[in-house]
Amino acid sequence: MSSLSERLTRGAASAPAQVDHARRLVADWQLLADLSFADLTLWVPLSSGGWWCVAQVRPLTAPTSQPEDLVGTEAQGLPAEPFDVAHREGRPVTEGEPDWSGVAPRRREVIPVRHDGVVVAVLARDTNLAATRSPSTLELTYLDIAADLCLMVSAGTFPPEKLLDAELSPRVGDGLVRLDGSGCAAYASPNALSAYRRMGVTGDVVGADLARLTRDAAADRVAGEAVAAGIRAAVAGRFPDPMDVEGPAATMLVRALPLQAPGGEEGALVLVRDVTDVRSRDRALLTKDATIREIHHRVKNNLQTVAALLRLQARRMTEPAARAALEESVRRVSSIAVVHETLAGSREDVVDVDAVLDQVLPMLGDLTSIGPAACTRRVGQFGELPAVAATPLVLAVTELLHNAAEHAFPEGQPGSIELVAERDGDDLVVRVRDDGRGLPEGFDVAASDGLGLQIVRTLVTSELGGSLGMGGWSSGSPGTEVVLTLPGAGRLRR
Repeated sequence: MSSLSERLTRGAASAPAQVDHARRLVADWQLLADLSFADLTLWVPLSSGGWWCVAQVRPLTAPTSQPEDLVGTEAQGLPAEPFDVAHREGRPVTEGEPDWSGVAPRRREVIPVRHDGVVVAVLARDTNLAATRSPSTLELTYLDIAADLCLMVSAGTFPPEKLLDAELSPRVGDGLVRLDGSGCAAYASPNALSAYRRMGVTGDVVGADLARLTRDAAADRVAGEAVAAGIRAAVAGRFPDPMDVEGPAATMLVRALPLQAPGGEEGALVLVRDVTDVRSRDRALLTKDATIREIHHRVKNNLQTVAALLRLQARRMTEPAARAALEESVRRVSSIAVVHETLAGSREDVVDVDAVLDQVLPMLGDLTSIGPAACTRRVGQFGELPAVAATPLVLAVTELLHNAAEHAFPEGQPGSIELVAERDGDDLVVRVRDDGRGLPEGFDVAASDGLGLQIVRTLVTSELGGSLGMGGWSSGSPGTEVVLTLPGAGRLRR
């Protein structure tokens, strides 16, 4: 299925600004569907004639009248006549007789979607007549607000220019307050009254200046003034951003929208939602995230301290073998510290392995007297891996690169080392190649008792669940190639 933007560009009115306007409408039209108790479909005109459905939404407040998926269908001839009239005359069109062809009788109203004075699409609003009954005050208020918003869609003043994240907006059922032109509450739904009661409001909400009432309920005066200013801005015809207001015992999310329908009563719509538990979890997650990053930072600092102490001790050693052992320990500890430094700066428990290796590779020349003669380069992308896999992988690769730099080339002889990352299906394949002297006669990687290879074998097989292979280049070139195969790692993010 193509994206909404791709479907919109198929229509006759497909200028970027018009497409963006239609996308903003679709991003915010669940509100309109819930207030209307109706299904909504968006139709765009085709250059060849007829209309094409590009989006559909069903109400959360009433039974659907369109159980079938209409996206991608075309309308021509008699069914498309209301679309043509609304598009041509730029006014809402209501079909005279109900449609009895579906699972339930429904009545359709077609609303022109105007942008910069041009009708770019039409919005079909289908109401399920089987659910019709004597409406309550809440339902009448919903329908009255929906009528105003539909007129604003027709006039081009809704949706707002800024694309709203639907996750940040309260829904109609969370709590709704209708304001008159002076900013006083003309109606408040039961859920809205409950939200304000949890905020500590004990007086009447209906009839009160909602901006002042919300400001006085806020525990923080500055935050209260900001929310109150947003409510007043909506009454004045602007679209403020949703904001949180925190009371002594609860937190409420507030979204205010202007109701400025042509010829209608001016006012505003305020949606509220009790988000006390949500914000409490958010704060707990932020605290946990900060704690984890602080732990990684402290571990990195401690590892760097250990590496510095080992480096000092190595400089005091007169025995070459002991000095070399300490220098190798410095390299290994420093590699682990680089991984923790990356984790300390990340908000996710994943590591950009390429960034870590780009920091580790220059360390090789500092920790071996042979390394500078070899040119090391990385080919391919490792991508992102979980920290639990990234640490042993970086350590294994560092060991292999160090072994190649130390053993592949006679002293003073230049050479090159390649670190290659490839994907074989779901597997990540890592190759370390050098063009040095090659393996000794009869060398068996499984029987080798070298500390470096033992470390690599343990990391790869035990911690990464992979396999280790070693031999000459498949092309017959001089040198050595070590192959690490890590099952499943190729499925992770690149």
